[in-house]
Amino acid sequence: MLKTAHQLVQEAKVHIKEASPADIGNMMVAPDVLIIDVREPDEYRQGHLPGAINVPRGMLEFQISNEAALQNLTRPIIVYCKTSGRAALAALSMQTMGFRNVVSLAGGFVAWAAGNHPVDKPAEVAFD
Repeated sequence: MLKTAHQLVQEAKVHIKEASPADIGNMMVAPDVLIIDVREPDEYRQGHLPGAINVPRGMLEFQISNEAALQNLTRPIIVYCKTSGRAALAALSMQTMGFRNVVSLAGGFVAWAAGNHPVDKPAEVAFD
């Protein structure tokens, strides 16, 4: 029987840690925290958590494997996506890879923005 994406996300959420937008905001002040936005680049460009890097979900494991700066297994890591499904799968995969301090943003970017938390947007290019 086929497992749906929704079922995979629900199973992942049993094994990962999720934190509310308020708790994530408190975690972000840690000097060594890594914030990973696993949405697609066009989603990231529309707005993202301050300090977040964009590593699309489909490239996450490959980019981690190829970049030594992303391979600290004990560093606190926050992952998020639009509503938390992709982030839950990403967090589970990172735990499987050996990361021990990964937290997923409950409700994703939608919940973050709805709570009036800070959002960074790239500067618009002006052609004057």
